[in-house]
Amino acid sequence: MDARVVTPGRRLGLTSEYIPGQGVYVRNDTIISSSRGTLEITNPIHNSSSGTGPDETLNKIIDVPQGEDSKTQKPIISVVKSKFPSTIPTVGSIILGKVTKINIKQAFVVILSVGDLLCHEEFNGIISISNLEILPNRVQDVRATEKDKVQIFNSFRPGDVIRAKVISLGDQKSYYLSTASNELGVIFAQATLTGT
Repeated sequence: MDARVVTPGRRLGLTSEYIPGQGVYVRNDTIISSSRGTLEITNPIHNSSSGTGPDETLNKIIDVPQGEDSKTQKPIISVVKSKFPSTIPTVGSIILGKVTKINIKQAFVVILSVGDLLCHEEFNGIISISNLEILPNRVQDVRATEKDKVQIFNSFRPGDVIRAKVISLGDQKSYYLSTASNELGVIFAQATLTGT
C-alpha cells in the first residue's frame, strides 16, 4: 500500500492502471483527487467474509466488473481523509515555532502549531529584518521598539521556541512571520553557556 498526502486536483493515475475508489473522480481517463488526504492503493478482495478491515468497506462501494479474473484485476486507488483536522497557517494566525537556523538578515522557523492546534504537516516561516526584494523595511517584524538596533543573532538562536504572527503567505517555501508585539517573541530559550 502506498501512503502519501495528496491535495484536491492532484493527478493520481490512469483508469487503464487503477480502479477509482473513494475521494477521487475521473476526467478524460485520468484519476484525480477530489479531497485532501492520504493516497491509498489497495488490491481488491473478492468474496470477503471477514468484514473487519477497510477493504470490506471498499468492496461495498466499488462494483467489480463481472467476469474479470482476480489476477488481472487492477488495484483500487483512493484518497482517505485525515483523522486530524487540517491546520494551515493563514494571515493573522498566531503560531508557535522553533527557530532552526539564522543568518544576518533572517531567522528560519518550523511552525509547530497554529493557535491551539498542532500541525501534522511541516510548515516553514521566516522572520526577516531587511529582505528588500520581497517586503521592504521589515525591521518592524522583529521588534516593536528600537527597530534601528535590531540584529537577528541578538534576537533569536537556533532551538528557540517563539510565538509569532503570520503577516504574509510568503513564497512557495515559507510564511512571513512577525514577533513585533509584546505578547510575541521568544517564549523558551536555552542559555548558550549552561544549556539550561
